[in-house]
This record gives sequence, structure tokens and C-alpha cells, in this order.
Amino acid sequence: MKCDLCGKDAITLIRYNGTHLCDDHLMRYVERRVKKEIRRQADLENGGVITVAVSGGKDSMVTLHLLHKVLGERRDVEIHCVTVDEGIEGYRPPSMRIASDYCKENGIPYHQVSFRDVLDVTMDETAPLSGDSSPCTYCGVFRRKCMNMVSESIGAKYLATGHNLDDMAQSILMDFARGDVERLARLGPHSRIIPGLTPRIAPLRMIPEKESLLYALVAKVPFHDGVCPYWEEALRNQYRDVVDGLEDRSPGTRFSILSSYDTLRPALYDMFPSAKMNRCECGEPSLGKECKACQLSARIRALRG
Repeated sequence: MKCDLCGKDAITLIRYNGTHLCDDHLMRYVERRVKKEIRRQADLENGGVITVAVSGGKDSMVTLHLLHKVLGERRDVEIHCVTVDEGIEGYRPPSMRIASDYCKENGIPYHQVSFRDVLDVTMDETAPLSGDSSPCTYCGVFRRKCMNMVSESIGAKYLATGHNLDDMAQSILMDFARGDVERLARLGPHSRIIPGLTPRIAPLRMIPEKESLLYALVAKVPFHDGVCPYWEEALRNQYRDVVDGLEDRSPGTRFSILSSYDTLRPALYDMFPSAKMNRCECGEPSLGKECKACQLSARIRALRG
């Protein structure tokens, strides 16, 4: 199997367009689309600070690597890395070391924040007490608070996440299936500015998970391939299976789902204008008097005793 563009040995077949690519052309193919997404999602004409939420896994490490590669030479743009220690014994420490070492080697400011310091709980304490909710529900709320706190504290213009095309397609289907249209309107990338909330961008939103993994391997981007011990309880797994099955039968389905969402986004924005936000006692924006993270962490602390 040879690369369709240069005749070298190909390392993959891009099924949705029928192209065989070698390692060099795969890297160029990924980088070209990521650069386009950065230009489309982020207004950096006057520079600014971008925080990158890094778990240490392949997608977040590729996001950090590509943002540093694309924007690292600009003097008016700063790339910062933030990792969140959820308090999962044996799982999170190795990935944080990978992120920390990468930042040290590349001169990227590194920030680490923990659930324990911010919320006085850990995921190992939370998971057994999560009741009918998935531990991932708590983890997602807590992580968003921690990442936003760091981003706001350093005056970041954007918070970049490692969500890839598979993640986006799954999230869109989940919100449709649950009838949560308002949540769908907030999915992002964010173009509306809400005081106290750093807008999120997703540079990998057009990159399938397989291509993100291949890019990490051929570009020699270090990453942690461990599996969270609580992943099996996530509702997302059911939608991952659905999207994978659709994509297997009809290559390009993930792009179609995301394209449909992007077409609907302007109407969703008009339907659900930005709500007036209050400030929780912790300082974070909230629709009510208390933010969701404070509500959930208080529940866990009460059950923990």
C-alpha cells in the first residue's frame, strides 16, 4: 500500500475520502485542518493567552503540541498548560508527569490544580458516593471549575480542550437523545463572551480519534495510555458504540453529524441567548446562588462525614 501523494509506504487509509497517506502526509493533513480550526475559532489578531487543558492522554497532548507548534513563535501569544489532579490513585500521577516534562522541555508555563485543594474531595472519595449519577458527571463538573479558575487567574483569552471529532459527534447525539437542546447550544466552540467564563475552543474537532492517535505516534508526541478506572460507568460509552457503528457502515458519518450541528448553531444561539450569571461564594459564575461544583462537592463531603 503506497501513499497516494508521494509513493512512499502508506501507514493508513482515510476511509471517508479513500486516500492512502504516509507518515509525512498524515502529519501535514492533520496540521492543515488544525490550523484552519485555530483561525476559525480564535481571534488572535491582537494576541492573547491560551490555556490548554491537558490530561496527558493522546488528544490533549496533541492539542498542546500543535498549538505550541503553530503559535509558539508568536511573541504576542502565550500558551499555558493546565492539568487537573482528580485524585485517582495510580491513574493520574503518570499522566501529569508526562505533561509536566513536556512543558519543561518546550518552555511552556505549567499549572497544576487538584480537586482536593479546590473542592476538598477526590474522585476516589466521590465515586462510591455518586449514587444514581455516573462518577463522570461529578468529574466533569469539578474539572470544568478547576480549569476555568486557572484560566481566569492568568487572564486567558481562550481555554483549549482536546475534544476530537468522535467526541463532538458523541456529545451532539447525547444532547439530541436527551432532548437537552439548551445544552447543545452551549456545546462550543464558544463565540459568546460570558464574564467569568473563559471561552473554550477545540482545535481537534475535525480530527477523528484514529488520526489523532496516529499523529501522536508519528510525530513522537508523548502521551499516557492508561484507562480511568471509572470509565465503564460513563453514559458516553453507549453513544461511542452508536457513532462507531454508523461510521463503520457509512464512512464520513461523524463529519455529517458535526456539519449538521454547525448549520443549526446560529439558530440555537438565537433561541437560547446568554443567561444573566450570578457569582457563587467561591467566585465562579453560576445561574443560581451556588455553582454546580459547590453543590455536588458539598453533597459528597456531607456523605463522607
